[in-house]
Amino acid sequence: MKDEQLRLVKPTFAMEQAALAYRQEHFDFNERIINGSSLFDQLDSYKEWLDRVNANADKTTVASDWVLTDTFFAERVSDHKIIGIVDLRYELNDFLKNFGHCGYSVRPTERKKGYATEILRQICLIAKEHGMKQLQLSVERDNIASVRTIEKNGGRYERSFCFEDKEADVYLIQL
Repeated sequence: MKDEQLRLVKPTFAMEQAALAYRQEHFDFNERIINGSSLFDQLDSYKEWLDRVNANADKTTVASDWVLTDTFFAERVSDHKIIGIVDLRYELNDFLKNFGHCGYSVRPTERKKGYATEILRQICLIAKEHGMKQLQLSVERDNIASVRTIEKNGGRYERSFCFEDKEADVYLIQL
């Protein structure tokens, strides 16, 4: 990451073109799942996605089958380029009990620069500001880069589980 600074920003309609370019880069690298994107990888309409993100960030409008969630783009300060995306779920429902409080992704051309570590560091600060005591994250066992990111932020192995025939591990970060 060198001297590049990141800031977490809530998505806006004005960010549509940059956001679509971010998503397209994942697709161009044959990545159909964008972790932490609140289904940005599955919805064709940016407006529909933004409406869903905004609804799920408000306890009066959050979807009945979901939990209160804030979604952020990780924007590089120097050029406003979207480097990644992260979501923070303030509680866990039955579906999320293995998956945890947050997910994050970094655009393929910006990986191995320390951005994921910084994104997770910043989301931990936001979680702590909201009174959370710990953050639970899950990671596929073979995703060594993400395991290192979690460990650099104080994550400690808690347990394992299997999802869609893949081994995954749960980590806890004490805030």
